[in-house]
Amino acid sequence: MPDTLPFDPSRLKFGIGQPVPRAEDPTLLTGRGRYTDDISLPGQLWAVMVRSPYAHGVIRGIDTSAARAMPGVAGVWTGADLVSAGFGPMKCAMPLKNADGSPLRSTQRLPLATDRVRYVGDPVAFVVATTRAEAKDAAEAVELDIDALPAVTLASAAAAPDAPQLYDDIPGNEVLDFHHGDRAAVAKAFAEAAHVTKLSIRNNRIVVCAMEPRSAIGSFEDGRYVLRVGCQGVFGLRNQLANEILKVPPEKVRVLTGNVGGSFGMKANVYPEYACLLHAAKELGHPVKWTDERSGSFLSDQHGRDHEVEAELALDKDGHFLAVRLTSFANMGAFLSPVAPLMGTANFMKNVQSNYRTPLIEVSTRSLVTNTTPVSAYRGAGRPEGNYFMERLIEAAALEMGIDAVEIRRRNHIRPDQFPYSAASGSVYDGGDFTAVLERTLQEADLPGYAARKAASEARGMLRGRGIGNFLECTAPPTKEQGGIRFEEDGNVTIITGTLDYGQGHWSAFAQVLHQSLGVPFEKVRLLQGDSDQLIAGGGTGGSKSMMASGAAILEASALGRDLKQPSDQSGVFSS
Repeated sequence: MPDTLPFDPSRLKFGIGQPVPRAEDPTLLTGRGRYTDDISLPGQLWAVMVRSPYAHGVIRGIDTSAARAMPGVAGVWTGADLVSAGFGPMKCAMPLKNADGSPLRSTQRLPLATDRVRYVGDPVAFVVATTRAEAKDAAEAVELDIDALPAVTLASAAAAPDAPQLYDDIPGNEVLDFHHGDRAAVAKAFAEAAHVTKLSIRNNRIVVCAMEPRSAIGSFEDGRYVLRVGCQGVFGLRNQLANEILKVPPEKVRVLTGNVGGSFGMKANVYPEYACLLHAAKELGHPVKWTDERSGSFLSDQHGRDHEVEAELALDKDGHFLAVRLTSFANMGAFLSPVAPLMGTANFMKNVQSNYRTPLIEVSTRSLVTNTTPVSAYRGAGRPEGNYFMERLIEAAALEMGIDAVEIRRRNHIRPDQFPYSAASGSVYDGGDFTAVLERTLQEADLPGYAARKAASEARGMLRGRGIGNFLECTAPPTKEQGGIRFEEDGNVTIITGTLDYGQGHWSAFAQVLHQSLGVPFEKVRLLQGDSDQLIAGGGTGGSKSMMASGAAILEASALGRDLKQPSDQSGVFSS
């Protein structure tokens, strides 16, 4: 990474690490943000989805005749129409393998169901009309002929021999049988352990309730598909739409994103509605808008979590860790989202290690499809869970063995003299002083004074408790990211990045990096992140890596700007 200019607090007011007012806030806090639903295009029509009321069933017929005859209706489409248009399926292409070395079994999800519905809310048709009210009325007039089938909603239940089968080509509903670790060595460690702690932990399913419900506008402009949508990265979403769904060259698709009111995984991927809007816009010659309602969001937005876990920790007589073992069922929902199998497998494995020198780790996870809304990444996506398992096990082991919960952590921390440390998870730790961090935290929290504070609370009829979360999170791996710097004629400097802010405050953080590396005034920095036409790369925001990826790219672009008097293309843009 190129060197930055020397950090001099007397010279820099807005450098890295200094407290600054967020540049985003005046716009957002005064109601001047521009979200997808704030946009209305000339000639715009409205779309409403028709969803299955059954968790599982065979589609015998869809009668759209009454809906087509209703006032204002411009068109009604079913899954057969999108198949005829040549649209491809949404699928998961993660390179995860089963314990026997075979690849995972991915589902092939078309934008609209054609043969069978697999969860309540599964989209089967959509209506486009002049107004939203007219589209809703017509959607209610679409008649569905569905033969209901038995359904299963719990992953462990889906693994039972007599469970309803969702797919003919996925026997036993199992898409992945993941295993990491030396099974025999772990079994030996548990057999010889002085103490074993075992917990059953349920990471319940979470419905994502973002501040801004999903909304999108599809249009067909000058021979190109254009999608205006809240997402986590326009470059990746464009490529997914073009390559997998629309089957057109990426340059034939443009994705535009303004302000995004929350996501944290849920808005990262292509959804069925987006393909439907673009298809209708091309056929009708008008932009088509769709905005979900809260009740619809509960059914259609990808959910988070949903794991059933048996967590075990083996210890010697002094409380030193010998091995940790996780045995889990992971609920994928009815279809595999692009990253669905990652959370309960590799992310469990990489994060249960935390900051402890646990010699052996075994993770066994069966990922199964069920008749529920699909699951995807949300708020850490397996990383908080892996740490949570270890912290829960430590607390339980401390109680069971009569060892102080702080002391048992001290005994098992990776020590500074052990770096670089090769963990049983496969990660290599380059440095750290985890015990020092814990001790400083306990000092700041005044742990010795806790007993007095607890007694004072009880005297007032109040309850007081304490908890320790001493964890280390393994973020997502690095991806190719753009850090462009454009010098504008008005004196401002624009940072161009493929990451995308949906609440984190990227503008201010990136401006601090540029201010320190090039001396550009903080108030002169602008951020461009929501137009796929402006990008040459971009992994999107996710996995707690935006500052590492975009920040590093901005530093490299800044170095180019310092080394060259004028960019070779004479455009005033340096990009890395």
